[in-house]
Amino acid sequence: MIPRYARPPMTQIWEPENRFRIWFEIEAHACDAQAELGVIPASAAKAVWKKGKWDIARIDEIEKTTRHDVLAFLTDLAASIGSDARFVHQGMTSSDILDTTLSVQMKQAADLLLEGLDKVLAALKKRVDETIDLPTIGRSHGIHAEPTSFGIKLASHYAAFARAKKRMIAAQKEIATCAISGPVGSFATVDPRVEAHVAKKMGLTVEPISTQVIPRDRHAMFFATMGVIAASIENFALEMRHLQRSEVREAEEPFAKGQKGSSAMPHKRNPILAENLTGLARVVRAAVTPAMENVALWHERDISHSSVERVFAPDATIALDFALARLTGLIDGMVIYKERVKANLESLGGLYFSQRVLLALTQVGMSREDSYALVQSTAMKVWDDIQAGKPASFEERIKADPTIQKKVDPKTLKACFDLKYYTRHARKVWKRVLAAN
Repeated sequence: MIPRYARPPMTQIWEPENRFRIWFEIEAHACDAQAELGVIPASAAKAVWKKGKWDIARIDEIEKTTRHDVLAFLTDLAASIGSDARFVHQGMTSSDILDTTLSVQMKQAADLLLEGLDKVLAALKKRVDETIDLPTIGRSHGIHAEPTSFGIKLASHYAAFARAKKRMIAAQKEIATCAISGPVGSFATVDPRVEAHVAKKMGLTVEPISTQVIPRDRHAMFFATMGVIAASIENFALEMRHLQRSEVREAEEPFAKGQKGSSAMPHKRNPILAENLTGLARVVRAAVTPAMENVALWHERDISHSSVERVFAPDATIALDFALARLTGLIDGMVIYKERVKANLESLGGLYFSQRVLLALTQVGMSREDSYALVQSTAMKVWDDIQAGKPASFEERIKADPTIQKKVDPKTLKACFDLKYYTRHARKVWKRVLAAN
């Protein structure tokens, strides 16, 4: 991932220094277990910890000849350990190191992603609490529907990210397995107790059955979870982009002092953060399909999964980590224009009260079909007048309709136009969301 969309804590997980450190720890812990089992001298295991060093540049140079990264690492490591190096990697195969290391890295990445999700949730909670009683027009198909609470709009995103956190916790647990099972996963050359020891020391669980590689359905689940999180990020970003449109202007992402919106048009204040998040979501989701395709490998092992994982595992986790941080900043700095929210709510003359009138008519005995036709007739006239630039009030015209006057008493009819009716359960819904998470 390019530096523009990368944060150091996540990129460091995928740097060679962290990778080789994990390789070394796996090898050293395996030596400790082998020594306890009497397979290698205890002094050799101690020597590995005491003398073991590696040089990234030299490893890269050796790999030019070996064309095998693990062997290049072991060759370089042996130079620092000396004769005891012959006991390193006893009975193990490269995948034992590579797959277990990937598990550690993905577990580390998940820790950062969970931190990011927590910050998104905290930011959303604050904004929901601020706007839970703010009425706003709800839209379906992009068209005014019925009022809702601005806080409830945000609460739906809070619930999505709360679910995302639960899924990431489960995905992290699923991916955090250790495989030290030797060629074709048979344990013929390495005792299962070595695997158990390494797993404990590396903060992993034992992979119940590996075929020389950890089953890739685990990885597919992890990246699928990331893909869903990315989709939720895009869902919020898209809402932000709609709310910031010039014709809507109900909310706006932060626009810093000195910031420029366009190289050509000085007046522009574009939703660049939300658009950026939309693009980053695509990058993350792009990892899902290859992760799924990696599940199918030849027999006990091939390396068709290897190259693609080396690309998308860092890129996807780095992009998602950055996106979560950017989303948090967007939510924290989001400006909500309450007067514009109110103006949009009132812009169609109260047409959103139509269902309340419809239901009132059915309650006094009129068929739903006749009630619908009567209310729609008035609503369409109001709609057309407003489109033509004429002032029009749905409430006034409904109350002036002789048929409705005869059918519905004034008190009941007045209650049909109570805006608070639409937000009366908002706090209950919000409490329900919080209780569920």
